[in-house]
Amino acid sequence: MKKTIEIQSIRNHIFRQRVELDGFEELFVDVPQAYGGEGTAPDPHDYFDLSLGACKAITSLMYARRKAWPLEGISVKVHRDDSQERQGTYRLDVEMQFHGIIDPEQVARLEEISHKCPIHRLMTSSTVEVSTRAVTPA
Repeated sequence: MKKTIEIQSIRNHIFRQRVELDGFEELFVDVPQAYGGEGTAPDPHDYFDLSLGACKAITSLMYARRKAWPLEGISVKVHRDDSQERQGTYRLDVEMQFHGIIDPEQVARLEEISHKCPIHRLMTSSTVEVSTRAVTPA
């Protein structure tokens, strides 16, 4: 499936960007004040990290529903350690709470299933190719 995401700089802002994605309400991206931005929206790293946490939650919810397990909801915390990012290591530690599940085997299975979410697999076992080109406005 091919998908296009459009991103536009916002006039009168330093780095803030508006994201258009398939008719969803507007999303915004900014840079933290510590890096010269206004800090008015999540930064690109935040979106990277939250996509992992959200994907793990959704994948676990889908599995539990298919199994008719008594999962009432999921709480996820994603802890970032980017202290060695420039050396090539970016660490994400994910904590998941499965509300309504008390069977330790079901909890373990849901954790295991979360590792199979598409974003986890993309981040850990895929080769991502990026091509960038400048185009001239018509």
